[in-house]
Amino acid sequence: MDSQNTKTKTLFIGLDGCTFTVLDEMLRELPDVGVTMPYLAKLLKGGTRAKLRSTPNPLTPPAWTSIMTGKNPGAHGVFDFIRAEDKGGEVYWTLYDSRDVDSEMIWQIANRNGKKIAALNFPLTAPPPPETNGTVVPGFIPAKHLRRNSHPAGLFEKLKAEIAGFDPKELAWDFDNEKQATEVLSPEDTFKWVSYHLPREQQWFKVAEYVLKNEQPDLMAVMFDGTDKIQHQAWPYLDPELLKSNPSAHDLKMREVCLEYFRNVDDYIEQLVKLCGPDVQVFFASDHGFTASVEVLRINVFLEEKGYLSWATHDGSEQALRREASDFANLDWSKTTAYCRTPSSNGIHIRVSTKPGEPGIQPSEYEAFREKLIADLKSLRNPLGEPVVVDVLKREEWFPGAHMEKACDLTLVLRDNGFVSIRNIQPAVAMRDTPAGTHHPDGIFMAAGTGILPADMTDRCDIRDVCPTLLYSLGLAVPKDMEGKVATHFFTPEYFAANPIKKGAPTRKVQREAGEEMDEAEKQQIIEQLQMLGYME
Repeated sequence: MDSQNTKTKTLFIGLDGCTFTVLDEMLRELPDVGVTMPYLAKLLKGGTRAKLRSTPNPLTPPAWTSIMTGKNPGAHGVFDFIRAEDKGGEVYWTLYDSRDVDSEMIWQIANRNGKKIAALNFPLTAPPPPETNGTVVPGFIPAKHLRRNSHPAGLFEKLKAEIAGFDPKELAWDFDNEKQATEVLSPEDTFKWVSYHLPREQQWFKVAEYVLKNEQPDLMAVMFDGTDKIQHQAWPYLDPELLKSNPSAHDLKMREVCLEYFRNVDDYIEQLVKLCGPDVQVFFASDHGFTASVEVLRINVFLEEKGYLSWATHDGSEQALRREASDFANLDWSKTTAYCRTPSSNGIHIRVSTKPGEPGIQPSEYEAFREKLIADLKSLRNPLGEPVVVDVLKREEWFPGAHMEKACDLTLVLRDNGFVSIRNIQPAVAMRDTPAGTHHPDGIFMAAGTGILPADMTDRCDIRDVCPTLLYSLGLAVPKDMEGKVATHFFTPEYFAANPIKKGAPTRKVQREAGEEMDEAEKQQIIEQLQMLGYME
């Protein structure tokens, strides 16, 4: 196969939210459509696939951080989009960034072992460490911050000068374009939402193509996140179980634009693999899968009914108006003992008093209080009489590590895997008019290329296994404090025998310089984006 790159050993393609529910449909022959992703189907015939179990709360920031570090959120310190501080009488929040990741990422591990890297569109990679050897263009930041947070210095100007049609507003989160709705998109806006991601993914492909041709990194990694974004709003047109037998003209239009998206991604995958050359090992992973949510749980309404919290009194002030309009818990903190901070957390924080007069329960009451709370949560039923909360995860059991206490005291697993709402709207549980796309704990992990076993579907892996598997592909030792394991069943016995796993020194602490902070307007734009993606009712 022709190639302009003989150096890249490992190609990692992230597909945010990708799920076998949809992907299997894209890889097989469909009536009147054919194979939507013919190149990927051909590639995987000689490769291996596995379900990938996500973090306990299968959410983008903690899950991608676990992929990049090989550790659970309790060890790396990222749990949500938002980092909050409870200071007794008030709760303050800010957005997570790379400086909150308390572990070396794969990029730094590869660098200090002499490997050149490229990391494109991954969350929590801004700001990148200044000593990075390679290319970083971060994801999940506004366009105005893209130049400052791209690495090396001057890269942004090169991309702008040398890539035809380069548009940072398309490449990054263009909030003016993406703010097409707040809660439910109209049929036409749903079509625009999916269509918007076609040129955006093309922008990321062009950057990846440029980097491969000009930089030839040992580890080339790019993430396409449209898979997640379109599934949130267009799930009924992708899930084979939800496709209508008598589709309307709009249904057909939506189905076609969704298929066009996957056709385009298939073409990008083909070109990237060919640029890397015949000896490359190609890996694909998603941070979580997808499924249908059929009901809404307004968790703070339920907690108020049970006496755990009180809503804030609206005094007419500008601050009160802002808080009521926001998508964060707007509560009377003096009368609140347990509450949900953000919809995306799917968790409940218990307020424990640390000094006299401070709101919250006494430390000695914690265990009994928590057990009663768990029992109350499991008693919750939907209008059909079915349990809404099917499991309640205690943080010390699911988030071991130095940052365990930053996790929600309790993480909820809902019957339909949906995200909670924290709106003050009755009733506490309501059935959705139509199913909505939501996260499923099982994503994808796939591999093909030199030394990969043509085994099709194999045993499920853990999300922490991705990082050590990529390090192994690069021929590097796996740090002994990494929680994940090399997916040995992905490789042929001959390859594995010739390349035994090497255990290395523990990961190192990484000092990151301060980056440019987002202003309040930008933070509000991100909240609106999260709301549109389905994390907020």
